[in-house]
This record gives sequence, structure tokens and C-alpha cells, in this order.
Amino acid sequence: MKTTVTAALLLSLGLITAPVLAQKAKPAPAAPAAAPAAAPALVAAQSELSFVSKQMGVPVDGKFKRFEAQLGFDPKKAEAGKVQFSIDLSSVTLGDPMLDAELAKPAWFDSKKLGQAVFTSSAIKPLGGNRFEVAGKLSMKGLQKDLSVPVALVQDKGLTTASGSFVLKRLDFKIGDGEWSDTSMVANEVTVKLKLVFSGVAPL
Repeated sequence: MKTTVTAALLLSLGLITAPVLAQKAKPAPAAPAAAPAAAPALVAAQSELSFVSKQMGVPVDGKFKRFEAQLGFDPKKAEAGKVQFSIDLSSVTLGDPMLDAELAKPAWFDSKKLGQAVFTSSAIKPLGGNRFEVAGKLSMKGLQKDLSVPVALVQDKGLTTASGSFVLKRLDFKIGDGEWSDTSMVANEVTVKLKLVFSGVAPL
């Protein structure tokens, strides 16, 4: 009799604990997939695009107030990187409203009709020391030319600053066309300087 009661108790205990053990044996839910890293974004408020031209041998400073950049870039895989940079030509200023109005005319930037310049990279080459050469094509006023821009990168507090300068020949894009094409009045060479600040770039 005792044996029968004991067996019954053990059987009952087994029926009670089995669901509990089954619950404990369930595999842990899979961890949620990591969110993809955000693409680098231009911090426009801290970025600058300026230029220096010469008129009758005298340097004239100017800048563009509006521009955008799309960047796909990992410093450790630079060759696979891509850059596209667009400039609102109507935002050019020499600091004088009368001169700015002149620059909007067809002989210069023709910004009411052809209001944007676009640079699209075709290759990024590491030069060492956090320096890179960005090659691509610049399209402006319906014309397209090859362009190579040396850039140095510095990172601080989660931001990456790309700085560089290059010389652009304005007549390649018919900027200062017609009577203004006389390079003794306005030099053909224009030095362009850039400082582009990005968030979200991978560590150097």
C-alpha cells in the first residue's frame, strides 16, 4: 500500500513540475539585431567653402553660404568611399550686394538658370598621415572637368573635419565669360578652400 501511495505522489509531483521544467528549458529569445550605423552627415553650421581670386592683381575674397555633401567613407577602407558635393551658386558672396548681383548674371555663374555646381568622386586615394586625394568630376554651367582635391582629416569630440584647397581655372567653366575673359583684369586661377565638418565618420 505504501508503495502505491509513494508511486502516486511521485507521479503527481512529476506532472506538476514537468511544465515548470519545460518552461525553464525554453531557449532565450534572440537579441534584437543591431541598428545599422548612421551615415556621415555634414554639420553645415561649422563648415566653410571660400575662394580667393585676383582682380588687377589684388586678392578678392569670396564664399558660398549654402552647400551640401553626401559621404560614404570609412578611413580604413578609403578606396571604397564615395563623395558627392553640391553648391548653391546663388549663395556666392563677395561681401558687396552690387558685386553679388553681378555674379548672378550669365557671364559669371548664371545662377538663376544654372544654379548648382556638383562634384562627384570617382576615386579616393590614401596618402598617409590621415591625408587623402579625392578625384572626380566637377559639373558647372553645363560643363564638366576632372578635378583632384587633397584633403586632410582631423577628428575631435565625435566630429571629423576635412580641410583642403585647390586651384580652379574659371575659364574652364566660362565663369567671367565674354569681356571678362581677359585674364589681365581677372586672373584665370582661383584658389578654393574648404573645411567640411561631418558627424558619424568611423575612427581614423
